[in-house]
Amino acid sequence: MRSATDVLIVGGGHNGLVCAAYLAAAGLEVTVLERRHVVGGAAVTEEFHPGFRNSVASYTVSLLHPKVIGDLDLTGHGLRIVERPLANFLPTADGRYLAVGAGRTQAEIAKFSRRDAERLEAYGARLEVIAALLREIVLQTPPNVTADGWRAALPELLRGAALGGRLGKLSMVARQDLLSLIGSSAGDYLDGWFESDPIKAVYGFDGVVGHYASPYSAGSAYVLLHHVFGEVNGKQGAWGHAIGGMGAITQAMARCAAARGARIRVNAGVREIIVERGRAAGVITESGETLRATTVVSNVNPKLLYLRLLDGAYLPAAFRERIARWRCGSGSFRMNVALAELPDFRCLPGRQAAPHHAAGIIMAPSLAYMEQAYFDARMGGWSKQPIIEMLIPSTLDDTLAPAGRHVASLFCQHVAPRLPAGQSWDDHRDTVADLMIDTVTGYAPNFKAAVLGRQVLSPLDLERTFGLVDGDIFHGALSLDQLFSARPMLGYGNYRGPLPGLYMCGSGAHPGGGVTGLPGHNAAREILSDLRRRRWRRPRRAPPSFDA
Repeated sequence: MRSATDVLIVGGGHNGLVCAAYLAAAGLEVTVLERRHVVGGAAVTEEFHPGFRNSVASYTVSLLHPKVIGDLDLTGHGLRIVERPLANFLPTADGRYLAVGAGRTQAEIAKFSRRDAERLEAYGARLEVIAALLREIVLQTPPNVTADGWRAALPELLRGAALGGRLGKLSMVARQDLLSLIGSSAGDYLDGWFESDPIKAVYGFDGVVGHYASPYSAGSAYVLLHHVFGEVNGKQGAWGHAIGGMGAITQAMARCAAARGARIRVNAGVREIIVERGRAAGVITESGETLRATTVVSNVNPKLLYLRLLDGAYLPAAFRERIARWRCGSGSFRMNVALAELPDFRCLPGRQAAPHHAAGIIMAPSLAYMEQAYFDARMGGWSKQPIIEMLIPSTLDDTLAPAGRHVASLFCQHVAPRLPAGQSWDDHRDTVADLMIDTVTGYAPNFKAAVLGRQVLSPLDLERTFGLVDGDIFHGALSLDQLFSARPMLGYGNYRGPLPGLYMCGSGAHPGGGVTGLPGHNAAREILSDLRRRRWRRPRRAPPSFDA
């Protein structure tokens, strides 16, 4: 069977759906091909234990961009997001706790350090200046480094000049902060502001989440920054929960794309990108079906795209060599747990739902603890004392569990993406899962006995299930050499690769990982720009707006 369309999108994760919605709104015939039985990629909600549903992989909301929400009318398509009553709750090593939330954080920090409490406002204000800059940059296509002569270089120089103009408006203090946040470690940055372990641990967690590194590794300060530019319902820096789980986000995106005319196919994995006359011309599915298109868009990890789906003969040797060195591996171990009751914390007793149960519960009392967790994983495969963030979304959303029961998401660090000495995660998955349960039980003694069922996803499981290479939730490390114009590679940072007609719209492109929708948004803008230049666009509806 042969069929043709304007655009084929490989991968029905959130960025693929966003890209499809924008392209369909511009009048293009779009088909999305998803390997699994459900669209959404890693942002899906599924039953993992009889009667218990949860966000299986990605698990919390903040980075989903308000422009994407508005342009796709996700609220009109059923999406509802609620804010956490507390941002974070951190049990401390001495049996106390730190609660972080609007109007409460400063007094909580004062329990540990009056100096830190006095510095909190200045820290937030200085960080917000850089976060505001990042909110602008993430909507832009990075200047692309090119060696194709002045005609190709001139637009990129102008793009770079516009960015330089924006940076030039920053104060010298802000420029210094920006340099520190891009190049230094989260630990060094936080040590320069605060003296008490709990507040540095709460903020430092954002520097290691999904990032296989010590909080004192260079570049981890940017990972911290990457996690603070979001918002929930107009409140900047807030974190929330999508009613129905993360799958509610991608189902709303799918409804929008379908309403605009996109065709979405599940159980339709792609085996190969077809190349004809030096251009991407379609795909061959895993079932052997040939589908043709004028444009192919990839929402998969760049390594999967260029090393598995595309014949290397069509790529420059230097490009293929460098993409083979694309660094992946989040150091993450993901669990979903069905609970008979809420955890009863030693530091704040109680099994009735309270604000701290609905927070991001961080079990890692200091930066030193986080650093040791990384060292353990590097040496032995996993942390002896792991870093865990636990969310209990059923405290905010009664659709996820039976009455009186709860579900918990455990996002655990650090584990080696690949175990040493050729060991398989299949042989050690349950051992590490037991360790994670025991670690939480150390803070809440009733936790282990309350577990009714669990779903365990090692880095290998995350790769097999969701295509997250080495379990990398970002589709590639957020390091300085893999960001902005260098994502995924200098010369190809504008959502285009070396093969004409083939684009990238996933988290392996700028601005990177997290459930933002921005790579899909930005890639659609570039695709439409190219199609207009080639006079391939066939408008049937008013085109979407890409104004920042």
